[in-house]
Amino acid sequence: MSAAEIRRVTEVADVVAAEALFDGPPRVEWAERFLDAPGHHLFIAYAKDDGEPVGMVTGVEMTHPDKGTEMFLYELGVAETHRLRGIGRSLVEALADTARARGCWGMWVAVDADNDAALATYRSAGGVTEGAVTIPAWEFGAGR
Repeated sequence: MSAAEIRRVTEVADVVAAEALFDGPPRVEWAERFLDAPGHHLFIAYAKDDGEPVGMVTGVEMTHPDKGTEMFLYELGVAETHRLRGIGRSLVEALADTARARGCWGMWVAVDADNDAALATYRSAGGVTEGAVTIPAWEFGAGR
């Protein structure tokens, strides 16, 4: 049983209120764009004792002509003060449940091979490691 209540977020104010869970401050215009885009999902975990945001997960549905639609687990974060309480697993499970309900054939996430905590969380939520991958990236300067 998780020590938090998991809720789907649809309001920018909820994203901004959970700022500490993100890598940097959410920008209102980006949060609006994310929340308004079809197939974009954001769940926040709220502590049962005080209602504070203590975790978040984002997912994006992707459709390919020969593979159908799958869920990409974009990012998972749990406040350091609330780790090892099942919150990360509960967030991943909420996203997986959404993926199933929306007809996705699967879900995947990219994670550093040495991130033992993340790997343990994903495995506890039913994820299976398929092997090592390398992720080439491009930065175009339009972000932060």
